[in-house]
Amino acid sequence: MKTRVITAVVGLAFLALVLTFFDTLLFDLTLTGLCLLAIHEVFSAMGFGKKQWYLYAVTVPFTLLIMLSGMQAVRAVLLPCSFLVVLFFNVCQIKNVKTIDFGRLSGFVYFSGVIIFCFYSLVHLKRVLPFAAYRYDAIYFILLILCFAWGGDTAAYFAGRAFGKHKLAPVVSPHKTVEGAIGGVCGSIAAGMVLTLVYALLSARYHVITFNVQPYHYLILAVMGGIASVLGILGDLFASAVKRQMGIKDYGTIFPGHGGILDRFDSVMFVAPFVSIAVRFFFYIIQ
Repeated sequence: MKTRVITAVVGLAFLALVLTFFDTLLFDLTLTGLCLLAIHEVFSAMGFGKKQWYLYAVTVPFTLLIMLSGMQAVRAVLLPCSFLVVLFFNVCQIKNVKTIDFGRLSGFVYFSGVIIFCFYSLVHLKRVLPFAAYRYDAIYFILLILCFAWGGDTAAYFAGRAFGKHKLAPVVSPHKTVEGAIGGVCGSIAAGMVLTLVYALLSARYHVITFNVQPYHYLILAVMGGIASVLGILGDLFASAVKRQMGIKDYGTIFPGHGGILDRFDSVMFVAPFVSIAVRFFFYIIQ
């Protein structure tokens, strides 16, 4: 537990540092780096190694293209490059039919797509809510994503330890309980409410966000928090199911006490796209 707490504190400090560069290219590149590390964890989890280096190598420039697609020049080549990447993986399967298992290759491609979708959603918020027009709104929504995911994770952990009796998905994750999941939903909602209240108070005093927080926003956030918590649990269970099939305990060791990037971001995978989509419909009318 002590190692987990220390790692969490260091991680939050790193998050704060990254957010200070929010309105620069460094923010996008940092998210891209985390995304590529997570993809490499999947590459290793699927049993690929040095002999199949080309499978991971092609994801590096492609991920960069997607994460930096806010640039006009990048958007112009994204579609043809995507087509070439699809062809590349198909040719790899044909050429290495005796050595590359289709299931593992498909798992690597699909899981990598989920990861890119997750991290791109964070960059997408920055692009649809540019700092010059929306101030710190995008940072608020990025923090909201993390509060929904990690607040639910933390609450589920303690609720499960205190009250857990009924297994949620014993085959996939034997330690998760229904009581823990309920605690996770409550934790996600509470974390989102607290964050919004703090930002509303800051906005009233320092004008750090541009949308005016109204009472109905808290109702929307409560519903979003509940949905996000369920999505966080699904992301966690999905990552656990892959680990169980691949026979591994953690995706990596980059976070002592927590595991790899995916062990920490599994609950964020589906929450980030959900919140990024919801922002358009419930907080702004974005053209």
